Amino acid sequence: MQPSRPVPVPPAARRTSRLPRSARRLQLLRAAQDVFVAQGFHAAAMDDIADRAGVSKPVLYQHFPGKRELYLALLEQQVDELSDRVSQAMAGTEDNRTRVDGAVGAYFDFVDAEGEAFRLVFESDLRNDPDVRRLADRGALACIEAIAEVIAVDTGADPERALLLSAGLTGLAENSARWWLARKGTVSRDEAVSLMSALAWRGISGFPRRDDADDA
Repeated sequence: MQPSRPVPVPPAARRTSRLPRSARRLQLLRAAQDVFVAQGFHAAAMDDIADRAGVSKPVLYQHFPGKRELYLALLEQQVDELSDRVSQAMAGTEDNRTRVDGAVGAYFDFVDAEGEAFRLVFESDLRNDPDVRRLADRGALACIEAIAEVIAVDTGADPERALLLSAGLTGLAENSARWWLARKGTVSRDEAVSLMSALAWRGISGFPRRDDADDA
């Protein structure tokens, strides 16, 4: 993964006070996100993360036994975040045109979220690690399956064809969102989502709904 910000990560201004374990863990994950996104996995150091969080290294190691384990915990958090966004887009309405808008918008919002954590999911410099690859693949499959389930119900497509169609839709959403982010400002988020969801809808709406086919 290429560093997105070629500047050192500044240390926290002061040591933080005692926090509940769950709150401390979230704080450490946020600090790790800043460091890993800025430096990549290999260049990042636990010292950098502890300084960013405003804690001592022993406190950091109380929660995560090593840099790899911390990276995996952060990656899992972000993978779940994306799959939750897509699942909510599918479950939030019965209108399929709105579902396509929501699915595409989920990817745009994920890549545009503060902190650029999407880079850990899509551009990891540790992708050859089997556990990193497993988590990334699990997240991609969760998104594909959430959309494929709707396609299968509506069109009567068999599971493999529904998954293939869904993979095409998620690929379109991910790639267009990342392309847009690199050129942010030339096209607004809403217009970009509208353009790409219209493109996706022109394709997916060409498949007859099950009810329509039954009536034919």
